[in-house]
Amino acid sequence: MSNLRIAVQKSGRLNEDSMRILKDIGISIDNGKDQLKASARNFPVEVFYLRNGDIPQYLRDGVVDAAIIGENVLIEKGSDLEFVERLGFSKCKVSIAVPKESKSNSLKDLNGKRIATSYPETVRKFLKEQNLDAQLHIINGSVEIAPNIGLADGICDIVSSGSTLFKNGLKEIEVLLKSEAVLAVSPQISDERKVILDKIQFRIQSVLKGRDSKYVLLNAPNDKLENILKLLPGMRSPTVLPLAEKGWSSVHTVVTKNKFWDIIEDLKANGAEGILVCPIEKMVL
Repeated sequence: MSNLRIAVQKSGRLNEDSMRILKDIGISIDNGKDQLKASARNFPVEVFYLRNGDIPQYLRDGVVDAAIIGENVLIEKGSDLEFVERLGFSKCKVSIAVPKESKSNSLKDLNGKRIATSYPETVRKFLKEQNLDAQLHIINGSVEIAPNIGLADGICDIVSSGSTLFKNGLKEIEVLLKSEAVLAVSPQISDERKVILDKIQFRIQSVLKGRDSKYVLLNAPNDKLENILKLLPGMRSPTVLPLAEKGWSSVHTVVTKNKFWDIIEDLKANGAEGILVCPIEKMVL
């Protein structure tokens, strides 16, 4: 069976997150410093380390079969390409910002003005949808400096924590889109390699479900068990086991992170004791 060729960003946060999830799904990569291609020891995969902006063309040409790439880059340079999985990491926004002292407080205030950006196609499409027009200055890197040197009235760039905007005296006035890492696929992928990709996607889904969940164990008095079980979700239903102490049961279940604290408070209020919370490495449904 031929190897699946998967591209990841050459360096940076997305590279680190991509390599982490490959490790978490059991794929061991032997990659040295400045290596542009590496093979897995235990899975039919080759990893290509590429510049993020070049990956869409490599997918389009069939040089690689799949890629872990920022959705924002796919929208900007690969709108004709498809992705099969959202990966839940490397989240950011593509936003428009202006100097803090600017009188512009909305996108409409930049109508007819100058915007510096590394995402011209994304900005043009958004402006067209809003029936607005602006003069775009295309810059690769250090976009935030453009207003300070008089090149533009505002910028459009990716925003993660917002610290870069703050350091450069900018304020966010519009969010064009929210982005995260996705698993994109080449339109030229062979059926043989698609089988390998499906296996990788299944493993990724199991890891992501585990990351989003907690395993909860608690002790419940039997006379309050019915009310406690009503509070609990589960993959099918909570597991209930009798304790050695008469009148008590042990309850096991899975809770999603976004509901975790609310459920824990409700469980305590309904008589649950000895609540243990454990991380889940993987969850196969």
